[in-house]
Amino acid sequence: MNVRRNTSAKATARQAKGRNTFVAGRAWQRRPKQARRSSTGQRNARLPFAPPEDWHDPTEAGDYRIVVQSPGTGYRHIVTPAEVRARLAQVPAHFLRELEVVQLSRMTRKKQSFPCYGMQWGNALYLYPLEESLVESFDTPPRPNLVNETRMYGGRWAEPSPGTWTLTWSEHAARDFYLNNILIHELGHLIDDRNSGYIDRERFAEWFAVQYGYRATGGQAARGYRRNVRRRHHAS
Repeated sequence: MNVRRNTSAKATARQAKGRNTFVAGRAWQRRPKQARRSSTGQRNARLPFAPPEDWHDPTEAGDYRIVVQSPGTGYRHIVTPAEVRARLAQVPAHFLRELEVVQLSRMTRKKQSFPCYGMQWGNALYLYPLEESLVESFDTPPRPNLVNETRMYGGRWAEPSPGTWTLTWSEHAARDFYLNNILIHELGHLIDDRNSGYIDRERFAEWFAVQYGYRATGGQAARGYRRNVRRRHHAS
């Protein structure tokens, strides 16, 4: 999820944080649990599904730090600080110049109704936990692009009963998805200082994640992912 970088005064940033908290606090009870957004984001900080987050004031310390919060009851962090640092060390160093914080965030009841895997806000990237069982359940159908994206990294979708969808991860697949897709996607939002429109920013972040995440780590060949192939029978 993308919240566009705010490079204005700290007071403006705090106002945006306040709007997020207020609006989300009013809206979370009205929304069914839906498939998470890994490659869609909000157009500005005032949309109702903006999850409230901790704002980290810029420090210009020269290196980013990692903040780890308790994941919440029934949830777990998929990646460790060491894994995050090792993965970011593989991208060109100039992509990290503005990065100040990577936060492994807590899951709250409000955030369950505004589901996302990751978010960029200011100079910080946020990664959200998964269910301890590694099985996600939803009561609205997932978008086709999310189904395709998660399958690229080994996620398995099913509809065990009418009106219920599940997404099941293995340990390896979930870690791959977070390190090589979500983390890199949000980094793409952070470095994007050219696009101002929501659609253009998402397209850039998706391209960035494919280029510096999926392809840079071997793509399909390294993951053994194969799309379903429809067999064609020819008359003899």
